[in-house]
Amino acid sequence: MPVLAPRSPNNPSIPDIPGKTDISGVSGRSEQRLTQPVSAVLAAEFTAVPRPTVERCVADVLACAEHLGVEVTTAIIERIAREHLLAMINSAPPSSR
Repeated sequence: MPVLAPRSPNNPSIPDIPGKTDISGVSGRSEQRLTQPVSAVLAAEFTAVPRPTVERCVADVLACAEHLGVEVTTAIIERIAREHLLAMINSAPPSSR
């Protein structure tokens, strides 16, 4: 994901986004606030998927939603991540289910 540049006096079309501090464009604290509860719920629901995979899926959904300009809420993250995890489980070969 590209790094968001601060507003430049030479280029006013580049927005200044206050509170965005790391490379993903979201401060670590606000990212955890959004992803931790969702990861916990989905990890409990998808016990066949390793917890780090669930956490990565949730973080990826957050990054994609922000990149697309979607207003990010825990409900949206949970809904999209659940669909991704269902796809992972349903695409596994029958021998691994």
